[in-house]
Amino acid sequence: MSDDPARLAVWNALLASAAEEMGVTLWRTGHSPNIRERRDFSCAVFDAHGEMVAQAAHIPVHLGAMPESVAAVSALAPWSEGDVAIVNDPYLGGTHLPDVTLVGPVFAGGALIGFVANRAHHADIGGMSAGSMPVATELYQEGVIIPPLKLREAGRLNEALFALILRNVRTPAERRGDFDAQLGALQTGAARLEALAARYGNAELARWMGELTAYAERLTRAALSEVPDGEYRAEDVMERAGGGLLPIRVRVVVSGDEVTVDFAGSAGEQPASINAVAAVTRSAVAYCVRCLLPGNAPSNAGVFRPIEVVLPEASIVNARPQRAVSAGNVETSQRVTDVVLAAFAQALPDRIPAASTGTMSNFTFGGVRPGGEPFAYYETVPGGAGAGPGGDGASGVQTHMTNTANTPAESIESAFPVRVRRFELRDESGGEGLHRGGDGVVREIEFLTDADVSLIGDRRAVGPPGTRGGEAAAHGENTLTRADGQREPLPGQHQLQAAAGDRIEVRTPGGGGWGKGART
Repeated sequence: MSDDPARLAVWNALLASAAEEMGVTLWRTGHSPNIRERRDFSCAVFDAHGEMVAQAAHIPVHLGAMPESVAAVSALAPWSEGDVAIVNDPYLGGTHLPDVTLVGPVFAGGALIGFVANRAHHADIGGMSAGSMPVATELYQEGVIIPPLKLREAGRLNEALFALILRNVRTPAERRGDFDAQLGALQTGAARLEALAARYGNAELARWMGELTAYAERLTRAALSEVPDGEYRAEDVMERAGGGLLPIRVRVVVSGDEVTVDFAGSAGEQPASINAVAAVTRSAVAYCVRCLLPGNAPSNAGVFRPIEVVLPEASIVNARPQRAVSAGNVETSQRVTDVVLAAFAQALPDRIPAASTGTMSNFTFGGVRPGGEPFAYYETVPGGAGAGPGGDGASGVQTHMTNTANTPAESIESAFPVRVRRFELRDESGGEGLHRGGDGVVREIEFLTDADVSLIGDRRAVGPPGTRGGEAAAHGENTLTRADGQREPLPGQHQLQAAAGDRIEVRTPGGGGWGKGART
C-alpha cells in the first residue's frame, strides 16, 4: 500500500489525462454529429492484466461495461505491436450493437504494459431500421454483430473485415470516418502510456497502476462502511411495448465494507429490446456505488471489488442470447440506477436525491436524401434531474447512465434534411416538493423528406417518483403531427415512416421532488 498520497494523485492524473486526451482526439476527428457534437463515446486505460486503471469523464454505462469487452478480446492473445481488436457483441462485454469497442495493446521495450480502449456509438450499424435502434424482438434485427476479432494485426488493417462491416451499414463513409477517429484515439492513448514507461520504467508504471486500483478499492470500502449495515429493498417499473408494467426489484445488503445487490423478483426477459445484458446491469450498480465516493476518487477496477451483483437468469436485467437489447443499454440501465439509489436512500435519506428523468428518450431517424445519399441520425433527449436534500434538480440535462452533450439545432439542420421546430424547457414538469425536480424538455423536429423513425423511451406512463414526501414528476409524451395538421399520440417504443412535412414532438419527464412542502 502506498504511503505517498502526493505521488498517488500525480499518477492518477497522468493516467486519467491519457484517457481524456484519447477522448479529445476522438471528438476532434470524428465525422458524425453523434461523435463531434453529442460526444457519445468513452475512453479508458487498462493494465497489462486487463484491469481498468483510469477512465475519462465520459459515459457511465460504457465505462462500467468496457472491462468485460477487454476480457472478451483477451481470447485473441498473444498480442503484437500494432494489433487492434474490435467487438460490439452485447453478450461478450458490449452494451448494444451501435456501441463498437476498439482495444489496442501497448508495448514498451517489447513488453506488454497495458491496453487502451474506446467505445463509440455509431449512428448506424445496420439492422432493420435506420439508426439501429428498432423496436426489435431479437438481436439479429438490431444490426451487424461483431465478435472479438482483430481489426489490425501487427499494424496491418484487416481490409476484408472492414469491408464486411461497412457493407452492412447505411452510411459507410461516415462510419469509416468514425472508425478512423477511434483508431486515432487509440494511437494517442498508446503514445501517452509509452511516454510514461519511457520516463519512469515499465515496473514503476505497473506498480502505480496497481496502487491506484487498490486505492479506489479502499475508498469504496470506506464509503460502504459509512452505510448502516442492513437490508434495503426497492422496486420500480419498466413499460412493456404494447402496454403493461414490468417490475425491477432489488435487495441491497450492506455488511461492513461490502455490498450485495440482488435483483431476484425482477421481470423475465422480454420479446422486445428493453432487455439488459449482465454487463449493463453491473455497470449501473457500480455507478450507483461510485456516487457514494468523493468526487475526485479514481474510477477504476478497484470500485468493483467490494460489490457482488446477483442476477436472475433469463431476466430483464440478465437476458440470454439472442434477445434484443438495444433499449436495455439506454433505458433499463436507467431504471436499475433508480432502484439501487432508492434502496440506498433508505439507509442514507439525507444524501440520495429523488429519481431523475429515468429515460434517455432515444430519437433515431434516417432515410435517403433527394440526391440519393443515405443519412442516419441518433440522439438522446435530456430531461430533469431529481431534487435532492441540497436543493432543486437541474433542468434539461442528461442524467445518470448517460453523459452526452446536446446536438445544436444548427448542426442537425446543416447535416440532415430536417428542421428543429422547438427545443425548450418543459415548464412545470418537475415534481413538487420542498425541493423541486428539474424540468424536462420539448424537442420537435420536422422532416423535410421521407424518413424511417424510431422512438425508444420509458417513463411514458409512470413519471419519476419523488422521495421523502416529494411528488412524482410528469411522465413523458411523444406526438406525431402529420403534414395536414392531424395529431396522433405515440407510445414510448414505436417505429414509423414519416413523410415530408411530418413533425415528431418528444416531451421528456422531469425529475422527482424531494421532501414535503411547497416549491422554493
